[in-house]
Amino acid sequence: MSSHHIVREKQEPALLVLSLEGFDDEQLGQLLEWSPTLLVTPLVAEQLNAFGIKVDWIIADDIDNELQSDVKLLPTNGKPENIAAIDHLVDKGYPSVNIVTDQFDLAQYQPYVNKINLVVFYQQQKIYSVESGFSKWKPAGELIKIVSPAKNLITKGLEETGKNTYITVADGFFSLYFDGVAVFMAESL
Repeated sequence: MSSHHIVREKQEPALLVLSLEGFDDEQLGQLLEWSPTLLVTPLVAEQLNAFGIKVDWIIADDIDNELQSDVKLLPTNGKPENIAAIDHLVDKGYPSVNIVTDQFDLAQYQPYVNKINLVVFYQQQKIYSVESGFSKWKPAGELIKIVSPAKNLITKGLEETGKNTYITVADGFFSLYFDGVAVFMAESL
């Protein structure tokens, strides 16, 4: 018996690649596995083109060379590339986006917490927002960082090892409880 998977547009997270600097090829392959809508900078477009990977959007106000026939130009209109791309995805109704970058500015992502599910891959970390009551299974000894301010934070299954840095105490679930809408958390890849 064969298994067929039909992937509808916007069912899988879009993929925004701002930089491939220090990013693992295998991890990139996993993110590309379900053929997401792919938005990239001109430099990343050149890098991916060398691997035969087709992009959907190039984020730039203008580019030096011609676009392939099915590649679209997404102007920044004076915004940072990541913000222009996320605004575009929100406008088009995408529920989520994976972002590969070599820069992380929390203030740029916080306004989008209630608009789109963001997962940022930055410096061997996976950063995403969670709501109070969040829990996840992890093996013992895994590093967890709270990246944004968390008011009245209570943790279960974690031991604090430094300011906003924790380690899982045993194989099993850890949980986060706090006041407020959401906080950004990072885990090691």
